[in-house]
Amino acid sequence: MRSLSIASTGMLAQQTNVDVISNNIANMNTTGFKRQRAEFQDLLYEQIERPGTATGPDTKSPSGIQIGAGVKTGGVFRIQQQGALQQTENRYDVAITGRGYFQITLPSGDTAYTRDGSFGVSDQGELVTQDGYPVQPGITIPQAAVDVTISKTGEVQVIVAGDPQPQTVGQLELATFMNDAGLEAKGDNLFLETAASGQATVANPGEPGLGTLNQGYIEGSNVNSVAEITALITAQRAYEMNSRVVKTADEMLATTSQLR
Repeated sequence: MRSLSIASTGMLAQQTNVDVISNNIANMNTTGFKRQRAEFQDLLYEQIERPGTATGPDTKSPSGIQIGAGVKTGGVFRIQQQGALQQTENRYDVAITGRGYFQITLPSGDTAYTRDGSFGVSDQGELVTQDGYPVQPGITIPQAAVDVTISKTGEVQVIVAGDPQPQTVGQLELATFMNDAGLEAKGDNLFLETAASGQATVANPGEPGLGTLNQGYIEGSNVNSVAEITALITAQRAYEMNSRVVKTADEMLATTSQLR
């Protein structure tokens, strides 16, 4: 019976759906996290009778007979909705309002991208992530600095002891992509460029098509707990319905096998 294999694909699809939802819920408090959504597609159809097949000299089948083979996961998309800003009062924390990613230099020398602006300074005064990866372009805070300001357009200025005039020590830049959903999630709030995302376009914050920066804030996750719990319940019910199909098909086969 086809129903056994069809229902099994439905159970596998809903298992994937629950996996995606559980990852969203687990990252409710992850800085800069963007929730994901699973999308599904129906599988190939067995064409028992094609639509439009002649049924007589002057008649055609209006719909034909097409039996589906079930469902598959078509993709898991990342929803690029702005997360709420959370004030931290840490002068090195920076949140992006709008489009864009910070550029991070990995130990391998490759460039990664992130929305997580929880920055700090290394023992050399270099602006780095929580894992110690340098922020591009390299910005070094002088040891004598008594205050640091980061403007909405990314200009980093410091006040040095004994000098009331601010000094510019660097300029933060943002990267954008033609297809943000095509970025490869690496973990640690980092993404990598892929052929699907397109090449990064780098410019200063505040330029057309780019967001602006907010010093002393971080961007929270865009996960909506109520929506995720609702989706989880829906996925659970769908899984139960598919398991019921398996049970019904098994009972029908048992009835058939008992025929004398």
